[in-house]
Amino acid sequence: MNRNLWLLALCQGLFLTNNVTFIAINGLVGFALAPYGWMATLPVMGYVVGGALSTGLVARTQSRFGRKTSFQIGLAVAVLSALLGAWGVAEKQFWVVVAATVIAGYYSANGQLYRFAAAELVDMPLREKAVSLVMAGGLIGAVIGPNLAAKSRSLLEVPFAGAYVVLAVVGLLAMLLMALVQFPAHQPPKAGASTGRPMWEIARQPVFIVACGSAALSYGVMNLLMAATPLAMQQCGLNFDDAAWVLEWHVIGMFAPGFFTGHLIKRFGTANVMWAGVALNLACIVVALSGQDLHQFTIALFLLGVGWNFLFTGSTTLSLGAYRPEEKDRAQGAINFVVFAVMATTSFASGALVTTSGWTLLNWGSLIPVALMAAGLLWHRGQTAAAPKTA
Repeated sequence: MNRNLWLLALCQGLFLTNNVTFIAINGLVGFALAPYGWMATLPVMGYVVGGALSTGLVARTQSRFGRKTSFQIGLAVAVLSALLGAWGVAEKQFWVVVAATVIAGYYSANGQLYRFAAAELVDMPLREKAVSLVMAGGLIGAVIGPNLAAKSRSLLEVPFAGAYVVLAVVGLLAMLLMALVQFPAHQPPKAGASTGRPMWEIARQPVFIVACGSAALSYGVMNLLMAATPLAMQQCGLNFDDAAWVLEWHVIGMFAPGFFTGHLIKRFGTANVMWAGVALNLACIVVALSGQDLHQFTIALFLLGVGWNFLFTGSTTLSLGAYRPEEKDRAQGAINFVVFAVMATTSFASGALVTTSGWTLLNWGSLIPVALMAAGLLWHRGQTAAAPKTA
């Protein structure tokens, strides 16, 4: 890892600190402030809806101003939205909290591009390892995020208001680190220059469909179970510190493999690593259905995290071969839009299902996206085998 990758990995860690803290507190804040229980995860949903709505704007900003400026704008939005969230919680304004998380989605849409930016900081043979290692920076969020949520929830008089204030400080720290990253020189597109193929032509490629679909569905099943976990544990009589512990191990599972996932992809191939991710998702569901004690929540969410890492890192690596350099902003924006759309759906579904139908039904429902990912990988294998061989 060169200096720029280290700095970008730290920024990834602070980005995930924001995400994990949001997940740990937003469902509970929503449950306390929402007019109806089924609306409890609307603040979580607002975060991903905001991300989906921002993907097009972020793609244009990246194209016009380059990685660094766009990332810094995203971090500025993170700071302002966190302060708005603190005010909403302090004033017990549910819809202000939802609005704050929607605005924060712009930061999320930027942060989701850190992994793609990592591939641009190294030579082509090292792209898989660069993507994997920068994603490993999320391990910082695994350790800091849940503990930050637990320690800062009583920082101010109103529960959880202090957590949002601390997130504003995290955003400021990330802005300082991002200022030190040296990205390749940005060349804004010139008038009349080729912008590559139309988006529909890129999107109809089997490799793009599988990469985009697997990225979205892996995030979807992960989000479906992770967003519901604090509520499910509360319903089982477990306390917030227990939920923070489970989320910590979940996010360790998400990002600790980043130190070796790139090596596994190099050795065994992208598809095989993604198949391992599907198997781990299935193992997570089996453990979750076996009972609702603390150790079962912990093991299930850890397996879910590792499975997500294999699938999402594999999907990102697979997508790098689906578009040309001049097409990257549109293609990456399209992938992130689909990811956020699936996350928005699953965020809402997780709260509605866990509060009305329970944790068990939620896990059975998670088999659907897992089966779709397996079907996509089988289709990709068939398409690859049928493709004409070049000399």
